[in-house]
Amino acid sequence: MSSFKKAWKSRQKNHHERSQPDFRKHLGLLEKKKDYKLRADDFHKKENTLAALRRKAMDKNPDEFYYNMISTKLLDGVHIIKQPNEAVEATEEQKKVMRTQDIKYVEMKRVAEANKIERMKAELHLLDADSKTKNSHTFFVNSTADVQSFDLASHLDTPPELVGRVFNRPTLKTLETKSIQGGVEPHTLMKLAKQRNHQYKILSQRIDREKKMFVISQKIQTRKDLQDKNNKVKVKKETPKAAAIYKFDTKRKR
Repeated sequence: MSSFKKAWKSRQKNHHERSQPDFRKHLGLLEKKKDYKLRADDFHKKENTLAALRRKAMDKNPDEFYYNMISTKLLDGVHIIKQPNEAVEATEEQKKVMRTQDIKYVEMKRVAEANKIERMKAELHLLDADSKTKNSHTFFVNSTADVQSFDLASHLDTPPELVGRVFNRPTLKTLETKSIQGGVEPHTLMKLAKQRNHQYKILSQRIDREKKMFVISQKIQTRKDLQDKNNKVKVKKETPKAAAIYKFDTKRKR
């Protein structure tokens, strides 16, 4: 019996959906479920988009302004940038003036930065900076035996703990006659050292910034000089750390 059922199922025809009746053929093809699903998804997507735009319009600030509102226009549903009626170009003289203003501004900022660097150097003295060149102090003795028995702390008349200092190294007499001013606790000294290192870091950043501004001013000046009509030859290419170098023909001024 089971073999008969299998054989009967193998003879069954494939299922076909109903087509459009003859009296409705003028309306087109009969819509199927998958067609309805695509149409419904598209309808709801547009409906959600319109709802989001209405919500955005309701929440919009009436005083909000962008320059694109007056510098663009709508053409065939696409925003395009408005082209000016007359293209006004600056003359060579005007370009030179603008270059001069640029280089004056950069130079002003560079001088201000250099003044800040000098003030910070005067405050910090750069006595214990890592980048400072290590100095050497030579002591002269009379014999080899004195070299073997030489004691740096006793020679400098200072405690052994302060021998490694290059600044603020008082003598034993000073420590006995005068009171210590400032913090002497370990945590206070550590805090002061941390603040001093922070100031050194700021100083290093300012020095780098001043160097970059100097390079910028040199590049602007080079571009300003290139606007002259004199013949010139490039001697050295421009690099991130230096401006290009040109050699100009000598021209006698009348």
